[in-house]
Amino acid sequence: MTPADLSRTVLHAVRRAVDEDVLRAPVPARVRVERTRPGGTGDYACAVALQLAGPAARPAREVAEILRDRVAGAPGIGRVDVTGPGFLSFTLDASADVRAREALVREVLARGTRYGHGDTLAGDILQFSHAREVRAAVTTHTLRAIARTQGALVRTSCDGSPDPDWARLGVHIDAHGKPPAPLTAIRPVPAGAGAGELLRRLGPDATRWGLLRPAGHDHAPLGAELLVQGAGNPLFLVRYAHSRVCALTRGAALLGFTGTYDDDVDAPALLRTLADYPQALAAAARHRAPDRLARQLEEVAHAFFDFHDACPPLPRGDEKPSAAHRSRLAVAEAAGAVLAGGLSLLGISAPEVL
Repeated sequence: MTPADLSRTVLHAVRRAVDEDVLRAPVPARVRVERTRPGGTGDYACAVALQLAGPAARPAREVAEILRDRVAGAPGIGRVDVTGPGFLSFTLDASADVRAREALVREVLARGTRYGHGDTLAGDILQFSHAREVRAAVTTHTLRAIARTQGALVRTSCDGSPDPDWARLGVHIDAHGKPPAPLTAIRPVPAGAGAGELLRRLGPDATRWGLLRPAGHDHAPLGAELLVQGAGNPLFLVRYAHSRVCALTRGAALLGFTGTYDDDVDAPALLRTLADYPQALAAAARHRAPDRLARQLEEVAHAFFDFHDACPPLPRGDEKPSAAHRSRLAVAEAAGAVLAGGLSLLGISAPEVL
């Protein structure tokens, strides 16, 4: 069971309790589920009961117990506890976890770079206006791509005439004049660091990463460190992880096998980052924060390299390709699909050879 699956299960329990007139409160549009913090109980926790306690005019623990009774026994859930002032704590069914891991890998491979696209903003019409400044322009048009993955209709405009160099960064204006809902202010880059100068020094990929990776209110570092080909450069790490996956696929083809998830793979950190990707993408859209997507890609890349070193997807020495190798390769290719999809949304290339 993925966090998204668990979120839907809890939301269904809320709706059921309201329909049964056991709980009198508005059904939220979505329910947030988070991994349990160190020292907590279970695998995941949810604070929806605290959110509903006020409107329902009932103690949060009582609301949590109502929801616990309607979630307990759901497929993939081994145990549900009420903790603290009214948190729901979930312990997943270990046997269901094996099936969930297989389903996750198969879903990512089936959807490819569209994995994580959903409908959390379906029906929303968003209009973003940005200043005539390179960071604001790049951020706004990246948010347009991200919001569209969640079903939103998006229009953008610039408060002034666009800079011709923006087109080389993938920025295109599709409306003029300031719309009624301007985007929250984004900290501009220093004077003199316009699109043309940044492109000359860094090229389009490093420029976009340097502008998008920090939170909008933070300073955007745009130095030569963005061009360093080493693990200390997050942009290089993410793109290199993708290119390494492509190399594994080519190597497997030379050995006569492809990636298929036939055996359970011990890769909890990597599979967790893949399972969390749809939520990270949806959060980036909801909070107008492309840096959330960039950080998630970094987590995927770090987890991929740890997995690659601990569980090599290709045979070594005199080994013959086995079901374990096919399954590991499938997990690696799932990571590659997520990295490629995320980089594409950020407007950054994902070369097969780096």
